[in-house]
Amino acid sequence: CATPRGPCILRCGSGGFKHCFHALRLPLGNLSGIKFARGHWRALLDALTSNIPPYSPAKGEKYMSAGQRAHFRAILQTLKLELSEDIERTVQRMQGEATLFADPSDRATQESDMATELRNRDRERKLIKKIDETIARIDADDYGYCDKCGVEIGLRRLEARPTATLCIDCKTLDELREKQVA
Repeated sequence: CATPRGPCILRCGSGGFKHCFHALRLPLGNLSGIKFARGHWRALLDALTSNIPPYSPAKGEKYMSAGQRAHFRAILQTLKLELSEDIERTVQRMQGEATLFADPSDRATQESDMATELRNRDRERKLIKKIDETIARIDADDYGYCDKCGVEIGLRRLEARPTATLCIDCKTLDELREKQVA
């Protein structure tokens, strides 16, 4: 299976590539020991919010109504809770696995695995910070509107990426500028 950014790859705790996530469909709470490839947090969001159906606005319902804000708050809080629990499990597991190996290659493998794990947890910590900022935007009634141009981001885009702060047009322009600079 492929995502818009390329293949969606899951890496198991042992470090080997395993399955396409979309074929795996893990239930909520069964994510310990899984490391997601960079840029594929959408797969994590799908797993965490699988019990929250997409929002279907009523005919004539105003954009970012109280119901819509409550829906996105529930998605964000679920994601934050699971990420926090996963970080805590990782810290406990790393403390329990603090074994000194006599063989230098075993020691190097363990250090490499821990470094990778710490990088992944750092990304998750940054995502938690972004989730907190997004929840604050919901509280301030600023959620759902583009930071650059002020237009509605859209429910479908917010379902796909609830922490989005730019409409699809502004985000596309930013990505094009980024490609030109790189």
